[in-house]
This record gives sequence, C-alpha cells and structure tokens, in this order.
Amino acid sequence: MSELKAAGERPLWLDSVAIALLLTATLKIMANATISPALPSLQAAFPDNPNAAYLTRFLVSAPSLTVVLVAPFAGLATDRYGRGRLLVAGIALFAVSGSAGAYLPGLSSILFSRFALGFAVALVMTAQVALVGDLFFGPRRGTFLGWQTAAINFSGFLYIGAAGLLAGVSPRLPFLVYALPVLLLPLLVTLVRREDSSPEPIGPVADGADTGADRKRWLVASLAVGALAMATVMLFFLMPSQLPFYLHENGFDAAKGTAAGLGALTLTGGAFALAFKRVSARLGVFAAYGLGLVLMSAGFLVLAIKPVWLLILPGAALVGAGYAFVQPGFLMLALQVAPPERRGTVSGIVTTSMFLGQVVSPLLLTPVIQSLGFAMVYRAAAVTLTLFAAGCFVPVLLRRIRQKETAERGMEV
Repeated sequence: MSELKAAGERPLWLDSVAIALLLTATLKIMANATISPALPSLQAAFPDNPNAAYLTRFLVSAPSLTVVLVAPFAGLATDRYGRGRLLVAGIALFAVSGSAGAYLPGLSSILFSRFALGFAVALVMTAQVALVGDLFFGPRRGTFLGWQTAAINFSGFLYIGAAGLLAGVSPRLPFLVYALPVLLLPLLVTLVRREDSSPEPIGPVADGADTGADRKRWLVASLAVGALAMATVMLFFLMPSQLPFYLHENGFDAAKGTAAGLGALTLTGGAFALAFKRVSARLGVFAAYGLGLVLMSAGFLVLAIKPVWLLILPGAALVGAGYAFVQPGFLMLALQVAPPERRGTVSGIVTTSMFLGQVVSPLLLTPVIQSLGFAMVYRAAAVTLTLFAAGCFVPVLLRRIRQKETAERGMEV
C-alpha cells in the first residue's frame, strides 16, 4: 500500500498542510487548560448549585477521561475510513462542543459538553499523529515532531493568556477560544483532496493485510511504546498537577509561583524541542529519548534538594527540556513500529496512553506524596526516569559494540 507523499519537499513553514497539522496538535493543550483561569468565577456564577465546587474542577479533566475511552476506537476508525475526513470532523466537533460552555445554561450541561470535547480530541489526535506518519519521512518527520512539541509549549501561553483576559470580563467568554480551530478547516481541505486523489488511499484496510505473526509483532511493540509513554507522562504530570501544592506547602504564593514554574518549563521545553531533529538525527531516536529522560531525572533531583527559587526554576526548566525530547521521541517510536495501514490504530494506543498517564498521575501519586512527602517522591521519580533512560541507552550501546566488532573483523579479513 503506497503512502501519501508530502507535496514536493518544500520547507515546512511554506506547506499549508504542515502548518495546519502543527496548529491542530496544539488543540491537545487547549482542550484542558484553557478554561483554568475562569474556574473560580465560573463556580461563583452558579451559587445555587451545591456541587459547583466539584463540577467546576472536574471540567478541566473531563475531556481526558473521554479520550482514554475513545482513542483506541478512533484509531481503528482512522485506519478504516481515512485520516483527513475524521480530522475535519474532529475539529468541527471540537469547536462546537468546546465553545458550548459560553451559552449552555448549567454546569451539568457544560460538563456534558466537556465529555463531547474529549471525543473530538480523540478523533483529532489519532488522525493527526497518523497523518504525520503518512506525510513526513526520515529527518523531515523528526523536524516536524520537534516543531510540534515547540508549538504545543508556546501555544499554551497564548491560549491561557487569552482565556485569562477574557475571564476578567466574563467566566463564559474563555469558552469562545475553543471556536478558533474552525479557521483550520479551509487549510485541511487540501489534505482531504490529496488523500482522495492518492492512487491507493490509506484505508479502508484490506482484509488479511497482516498475518498473525506480523500483527503480534507490531501490536506488542506498540503496547510497549504506549506503556513507556504512560509512565513518562504520569511522572511528568507531577509538575502541572502537584507544583501548586508543593509551593503552597513551602510557603510560596501558589498562583504566582505555579505560573513562574510552569512558564520556565514550557519556555525551556519549546526552545529545546526545536533541537530535537538535530539531536535525534545525530544520536538516534532511542538515545534522544534517553537523553530527555536524563534531563527530566536531573530536574526532579534538583527539585528534591530544597524548596527555594534558586532550585525550583532550574528544576522545572530541566523537566521541560527533557520532556521536549521525550514527547516527540515516543511519537517517533510509535510511527516506526506501526505498519502504514495501522498508523491510526497505533496512534490511538499512544494517545490513550498519554491521556491515561495524565488521569492516573494525581490518583496514584497524591496519596504517596501525602505519605512520604514531595522530596521523596521527586527522588523516586528521578530514579525511575534514570532506569528508563538506561533501558534506552543499553540497546544503543550494544548495537554500537556489535558494529565496532564487525568493523574490526572486516579489517582483519
């Protein structure tokens, strides 16, 4: 089965489809965090609802729960019915369901719209990752994924900043930010046409396209990448989910401190992500992933030393720098193990794993923090990430040793 080819080899910044896919990737961060500045005012807007405090907090995580449940099926549908159409459908649903909070009458109906938003995110993320595999190859794919991680980091500032300004006027206005993705639809028309005009379009998948042995091989590899992604995201999520409580416990202004800490994390992450292609091309994807894990480990070790700003900001920056290599790294690994006709399925597995890591992180780690304290958990996270990194570096070292031995034998002959 042939693959969709990128139009020529134009620079990514001149390719309208590449730009649309980059912007589409930023919807992941828009989905959860955008309404955060409006939550206190939104809770106050429903004084007659006895569950307002609980429901408003749950609005942030509700889309992630739906993504975890829906993404595997969205991946299968992406392989069967085509990436472009499902991406367009997902973006349309994202705009409608995300902006619904601006006019729905009650918190329960707004919560329902947030679950629908998660359905849209599942469609968008699985189709988008599969399309990256279809359209970009070799170093160009690494470049795109590095740019994508940078775009996600930098867009968080824009989305949350715009929502913060709108929340100062009305707690309902930040929901209108979710309508912005409709501007991407004209750019994606080209993508759908390109997919339709391909002589052997991706999907539907032919019956018997892979044998039982082939299926077991790529499925096991995909599940392994998904498990690694889930564990890494779970530890990374210690930053956005637990940093406010860490700062509050140690006498800092949690709101301003969290903004500073996550600002250092996202800005550093965005800058380092731009170097991912160069690092992965030089060292290989496994080694680049391992390097990211080492940087994250160093960040958590710094945070565990002492709660002072001289260490908090560098620690957060190191975690962000490491995750800037880790996130495109496991997407590259997923696309490498996925057969072309199964990229949607594999992207569904990885998308589920990433969002499951976000959901599981506070549930599993909060009791441990309450029992052992932040410093101990940060040290344990550093040790775990170091072990993951060793697992990445060992095969690289073994391969280089074998290559060296083969070269020496060749010289002897």
